[in-house]
Amino acid sequence: MLTVTSVNVNGLRAAAKKGFVEWLAQTSADVVCLQEVRAEPHQLPEQVREPDGWHVVHAPAAAKGRAGVSLYTRREPDRVRVGFGSAEFDGSGRYVEADLPGVTVASLYLPSGEVGTERQDEKVRFMGEFLDHLEALREQVAADGREVVVCGDWNIAHQQADLKNWRGNTKNSGFLPEEREWLGRVFAAEEGGYVDVVRALHPEAEGPYSWWSYRGRAFDNDSGWRIDYHVATPGLAGKAVKGFVERAATHAERWSDHAPVTVVYDL
Repeated sequence: MLTVTSVNVNGLRAAAKKGFVEWLAQTSADVVCLQEVRAEPHQLPEQVREPDGWHVVHAPAAAKGRAGVSLYTRREPDRVRVGFGSAEFDGSGRYVEADLPGVTVASLYLPSGEVGTERQDEKVRFMGEFLDHLEALREQVAADGREVVVCGDWNIAHQQADLKNWRGNTKNSGFLPEEREWLGRVFAAEEGGYVDVVRALHPEAEGPYSWWSYRGRAFDNDSGWRIDYHVATPGLAGKAVKGFVERAATHAERWSDHAPVTVVYDL
């Protein structure tokens, strides 16, 4: 069995003070993928930077206090790669992957975007380059007899079932038609060739949501978005036996505005 968890921590130093350390100590995950770490490794407390029992790779952004992704693995990876060969984005703290026996696991933090701004243009450029990488990665692992799962905050809700208030967000970044179409291309058998693992396990479900705004009573009303995904090659997706969101019991117990998304794969 391989258990993989992904979570946007919304600042790892802040999350560490609110409960992330305790969560990490009790998780049964074999791999933990973090996004929006927003810290250099030396800025992190030791029990987060190099916790006992974990092999950790941090990929901070060149821009201080922004983005940043990390991978925690129980066993030492055979290979680690930061970035995906992009001149623009490899220093932006948005992608890291590690090779484990038979499977490559990656942590992705796709730009969030904002309609009508340079941030949205950046997101579009990233999406274009990243789809090319996903296709090349799928072909590479297939040639090696391996599988891959790209976990993380993709910052796009794919379908109406992936966010509570979809009608009010059709013109907002994260649910734009062109973003949803792009994610559809990632999942198209003839193009990206990947599977949305949690959706495949819960085809009729509303959500399960993984992000709730801190504004208003979004969490209490479960007015959320499903933007954190496990995106896997079909062979690995077919071995997923359980997928769920580790939603906090109460608003006060949250240590991020996202919740961990965990999938158990029966290898």
